Amino acid sequence: MPRKPKPKCRPAAADVPMHLKPGTQVEIRPDDPGYRGSWYAGTVIKRVSSKEPTKFVVQYSSLFEDEDGKKPLREICDAAKLRPPAPRERKRKFRFSEKVDCFYNDGWWEGMITEDFRNGRFMVYFRPTKEQIEFGEDEMRLHREWVDGVWEPSEEEEKEVGCATKVRKSNIGITDKMKLASYDGMTEKKLEHGKNLMSEGKLETRNSRTWGKFGKGTRVEVSNDEDGFKGSWFAATIVEVLGKDRYLIQYESLRTEDDREFLKEVADALHLRPYPPETIVDHFKKFEEVDALYNDGWWVGIISHVLTNSRYIVYFQSTLEELVFKHSELRLHQDWINGKWLVASQKKWGDVLPGIQQLNALPSESSPFFPAAVLNRKVMKQQNKPTTMWLIQWEGCSADEATWERRDEILQRFPNFNP
Repeated sequence: MPRKPKPKCRPAAADVPMHLKPGTQVEIRPDDPGYRGSWYAGTVIKRVSSKEPTKFVVQYSSLFEDEDGKKPLREICDAAKLRPPAPRERKRKFRFSEKVDCFYNDGWWEGMITEDFRNGRFMVYFRPTKEQIEFGEDEMRLHREWVDGVWEPSEEEEKEVGCATKVRKSNIGITDKMKLASYDGMTEKKLEHGKNLMSEGKLETRNSRTWGKFGKGTRVEVSNDEDGFKGSWFAATIVEVLGKDRYLIQYESLRTEDDREFLKEVADALHLRPYPPETIVDHFKKFEEVDALYNDGWWVGIISHVLTNSRYIVYFQSTLEELVFKHSELRLHQDWINGKWLVASQKKWGDVLPGIQQLNALPSESSPFFPAAVLNRKVMKQQNKPTTMWLIQWEGCSADEATWERRDEILQRFPNFNP
């Protein structure tokens, strides 16, 4: 009797997290420069293939491919850019310097409260564009991050009962046709959106404020939106004031291609700030936001691990990378807002931990850190499930600097590691 052919194997449904199953409602983080710091509602259509287990086809709820708004935009997104819809508090008193999400043009945009008008309205600062916009509390929610399958901070931590309330639509009319380059370089898609969305990386806003008037000879720092330079600041001096909000600057550390002189270029006020005051910090703590001196510039990052001998591992959210720095190569991060230097609290900036979790979840060995050995093992409960933890000694680090890491994440990130 001939044998029955074995059925072809298919990826088990359990391989796909619950929040990424087809038909599930999610929030999507677009990759386009003009949408940095935003989350848009959408639906998971399907996983691309078993060969690309972290890639999913998603469909936006409020972004469209056609000008008539009849064909919802579809894109291919990595799992790290997808999460369940974030919870929203039924009622909450927002506070100065809190990290919040603001509902604007059908999406949630990450910002920080810089002013409380005491009437239920707040001024919110958006770092990607260095601008501020006024919002009502009904257009805001506490900023949360999706970390290892749970929201941080949790609703219990905030002592608020969450509920999925319907967000009140803003009074911005649907008039302007906006353009959005797709996730993977497909043909340019036209979107019919709310008015005044990100335009060429700049948030042109209602009730917005910008600052920045500098005189000749002023020492400043210059930011750059080009790929490979996002999140960095370089020291420079104002050589000449060219006109309204435009300056000729000369860098202190960047030189021309022939290396004969320091580089000069024209910069606008949006990309300039005064040189920050020196802050004395004896010891940085985990999850503190810092600037790291790297390749002649200061790069914004987060302390992900505290090592011995005054050394730290710094995580860079823009590149999903980690590097080791000495204490002398770090400074406390400050933002120039409304003519003042503002430092956000460690607890609130600690909410960016998910970026570190996303880094660990990437199935690659792109990080400069590699595990050298497993010094110890233990099993602990995480979300009521047993989880194997490894005490990892990293290459170039002593045993005293070893850190506890999840076994599954280490093997996923470093598939060639064989302890």
